Amino acid sequence: MVVAAHEEEPNKSLIIRKSFRVREYDPERDRLGVEDVERRCEVGPSGSVSLYTDLLGDPICRVRHSPAFLMLVTTTPKLIIFFTYYYVAQMDDEEGEIVGLIRGCIKSVTCGQKLSRNPNTLNSAVPVYTKLAYILGLRVSPSHRRMGIGLKLVSRMEQWFRDTGAEYAYMATDKDNKPSVSLFTERCGYSKFRTPSILVQPVFAHRVKLPSRIAIIKLAPADADRLYRRRFSTTEFFPRDIDAVLHNPLSLGTFLAVPSRFAWAGIDRFLVEPAESWAVVSIWNCKEVFTLEGAPVAADTVGARAVQAVRGALFVWGGGSGPEGVRMVRGLCGYAHNVAKEYGCGVVATEVASCEPLKPGIPHWERLSCAEDLWCVKRLGEDYSDGSVGDWTKSKPGNSIFVDPREI
Repeated sequence: MVVAAHEEEPNKSLIIRKSFRVREYDPERDRLGVEDVERRCEVGPSGSVSLYTDLLGDPICRVRHSPAFLMLVTTTPKLIIFFTYYYVAQMDDEEGEIVGLIRGCIKSVTCGQKLSRNPNTLNSAVPVYTKLAYILGLRVSPSHRRMGIGLKLVSRMEQWFRDTGAEYAYMATDKDNKPSVSLFTERCGYSKFRTPSILVQPVFAHRVKLPSRIAIIKLAPADADRLYRRRFSTTEFFPRDIDAVLHNPLSLGTFLAVPSRFAWAGIDRFLVEPAESWAVVSIWNCKEVFTLEGAPVAADTVGARAVQAVRGALFVWGGGSGPEGVRMVRGLCGYAHNVAKEYGCGVVATEVASCEPLKPGIPHWERLSCAEDLWCVKRLGEDYSDGSVGDWTKSKPGNSIFVDPREI
């Protein structure tokens, strides 16, 4: 006689409900829970410099300046998950605890170039734009990981991207963040795309002496707009709405460096007859948002000092040209350092392509910097036509890349 095996009733105390629903972020209802998740999620490898984001009572602050953005949250019994389209992910209990978050934004950027058909600019390169979505600020509380929360948040965010007409989505992470890299590349279909360098310089107690052989000119936003479009619009990731970036209240100005002997006659003349060597940078105010935290710097480092909770940062971005372009960039970085000192910031940061020709002119501390930030990209629809560009995800990297300060 065969006796069927007795199946014991499972221990209900060990069962975890994983069902959850997604809803849009409610500022009044979810703000405190979101800030708590941010505090519990350290950005940066364990034991190294990390970044704390102060949301200033506004969890959407990191995407608010983009053309389109969203935030979400999800909940389960005593659980809430967060998305940014600012969505809220909530597991079944409406009063549940927020345990994750994600933010997303969409804009038009340059993904390639083609020859102009305009008779006035015949045979010159013009940008090819695409609608690009960006995922940032994906957080899952340490106590609720490995439950599929991150995957669900990403999937829901991508659906909003598609509904809004985005052709590609990308995200950035530390290359050593294995859970994040695995989630996006193995489960969400993203591919490794670019590896720019994040360069960070501390602000010293003294002002940096600027070289006497260069002149620094502050440009009006409209003039800066014309310069950027004329010289950098074909750079990968260049935002089509660069004017909105330059007119943003967080932009502290755009500064052009030229040889001191160069006769400045206004932007119109400069665009026609530029200096042999020149560089331009714009400065973005991140002072209230970021706190840099890390272990003390080695005592034998030249000019060493502890980097415990450095408050605030300025972000610089731009470009240049000519045989003395590196020297021009170095002078502008010194100028940005002095601006950061005036604003009471602890660091000046930028992000450039790993093979950026002007990179040698950017002062930075390796201890605070990241040699290889990892950007991953995904094509959201196969029926999009990219014309002369083809599938952007398969394109080779250029020498330069444009980093939008609104996404820092």
